[in-house]
Amino acid sequence: MTEGFLFQALVYLTAAIICVPVAKRLGMGSVLGYLLAGIAIGPFVLGFIGREGQDIMHFAEFGVVMMLFLIGLELEPSHFWQMRHRIVGMGGVQVIATTTVLCTGLILLNFSWKTALAASLALAMSSTAIALQSLKEKGLGETEAGRGSFAVLLFQDIAVIPILALLPLLAAATSRSTAVHHQTIIGGLPGWLQAAAVLGAIGTVFLAGRFIIVPLLRLAARTHLREILTAAALLIVIATAFLMQLVGLSPALGTFLAGVVLANSEFRHELESDLEPIKGLLLGLFFIAVGASINFKLLMEGSFEIIPMVFAVIAVKTVVLMGTGRLFKISFDQNLIFALGLSQIGEFAFVLFSFMHQLHILPDPLAGRMMAVTALSMTTTPLLLFINERFILPRFGTRETVAREADVIDIQHPVIIAGFGDFGSTIGRFLRANGIAATILDNDSDRVDLLRKMGFKAFYGDATRLDILKSAGAQEARILIIAITDSFTHFDLIEKVGKHYPHLDVMVRVKGRHEAYNMIEMGLTGIYRESVDASVRLGIDALVKLGYRRYAATRAGQNFIKYDEAALLKLAPHHHDEKSYIYNAREQIMLQEQLLANDRDVNPIINDHAWDSDLQTDRQVLK
Repeated sequence: MTEGFLFQALVYLTAAIICVPVAKRLGMGSVLGYLLAGIAIGPFVLGFIGREGQDIMHFAEFGVVMMLFLIGLELEPSHFWQMRHRIVGMGGVQVIATTTVLCTGLILLNFSWKTALAASLALAMSSTAIALQSLKEKGLGETEAGRGSFAVLLFQDIAVIPILALLPLLAAATSRSTAVHHQTIIGGLPGWLQAAAVLGAIGTVFLAGRFIIVPLLRLAARTHLREILTAAALLIVIATAFLMQLVGLSPALGTFLAGVVLANSEFRHELESDLEPIKGLLLGLFFIAVGASINFKLLMEGSFEIIPMVFAVIAVKTVVLMGTGRLFKISFDQNLIFALGLSQIGEFAFVLFSFMHQLHILPDPLAGRMMAVTALSMTTTPLLLFINERFILPRFGTRETVAREADVIDIQHPVIIAGFGDFGSTIGRFLRANGIAATILDNDSDRVDLLRKMGFKAFYGDATRLDILKSAGAQEARILIIAITDSFTHFDLIEKVGKHYPHLDVMVRVKGRHEAYNMIEMGLTGIYRESVDASVRLGIDALVKLGYRRYAATRAGQNFIKYDEAALLKLAPHHHDEKSYIYNAREQIMLQEQLLANDRDVNPIINDHAWDSDLQTDRQVLK
């Protein structure tokens, strides 16, 4: 058994080392190389491994389990909330529209409505592993296509949970639902009880995360042994996967939930750094397993059904995705990448089709054909993106500029400024005018080139990367000024700095009050709302034009900012509860106005008392 395992490992690694560099050299990307490697060594071509395909799917399951744990680990709830409109909007439109079109087509082909609906929900899924890996390799992760793809894939991953809960209810409505296998603890239960058990298991994972998982990791962290912390994380992953399996769900779904639970903990980045070295290898293992699982015998026997179905599904998904991208105003060239990148069927479809087969929603022959369609569709995506990049985009559009390598930072200063747009450049010029030099980081290469022409020594690099911060001198610096526009990046950068460079005094630019509340919850005090100073300065000038003395109006503006910042701290604990927030906000506004009125009584700020009387009358009318 050990020799067999070692031989299979040898075959996997050899195939990857041979096929992937060849595919990369031809410009096709590593994903297609892994898939071709799997096809070559699979039971239906050279037959080096797993003639029955069972060993292959065990490898594939393990790869998906670890991949989804890492995806869940990156899904921090606050980041999700920032992207909620894009995720729910784009993801919801894609899943609903694709399911509707495919379900209608299957019903027209004489499928029962239950089978058609269940199969269409699975076919609507796209491959998170293939899509994100392909876009990442091509440097498209931060483009319109990359951000849209991530939003849709995230919605699909979350949508699997209610879909899995829905399937037992569909099975309960079929005449064969009583024939469900009894290998799980919910086997043989009525459909509504199976659905309740599924939701209960998911709820258990989230409750355990709060009261068991994080305390367990803290206990492991006290040993100061990295391998113990990693072992504790793996224990959590395996235990969660086992719980999901007991209720008849996929272990991959369990690990995804485990990752989500840990995403908001202090161990998130530690776990990511521990698992990052093996992440690429695990994904490669998954792609090889998918390629090896393609049943060419079934494909040849049912080619007149399977191949047209593959093309039909890809065509439908591409059209729906193009429409979705157009609806959300993605440019044509980016929309092509977005649509073709998500046109395949996803790895979650294997899970859903397996569960449907267990519930007898899909008969044996149909389940096998659907599995073949899923695996075959995955092999088309890298090829479609390659064709799009080489032949379509050069004629019909230009993709967004691929990010260049980060600059080598050869200087360190006591101040680091992350983001040098209008806001950051004003700070930088002010500091430089007062003899303070700053290390400038920006992830816009065009802006960095322009700044250098203007005389600023700026560096291109992503400030959220720990290696960039280290080379910028974060260990010796005193202040980090975060002037980045994207609030999504703020949270990631602040978390990393707080953990690895706690001595840095962080000063962050935020857009408005609610983003400031989130920063306060993270323990920050150096919070600067970009609109406050400009708004108050304009208000001061308005007061002067109305007859107020400049000095007194300026003092009133300073007092307003002081009282408003004090109110910000008091309102922060209530911003999640709308009723409580409104009540306390009204109270703080009244208090602020009273304090400012008291200041006016002590220090009159207007020259013309008659004008002041008229102004007070107008205010009473407005009230």
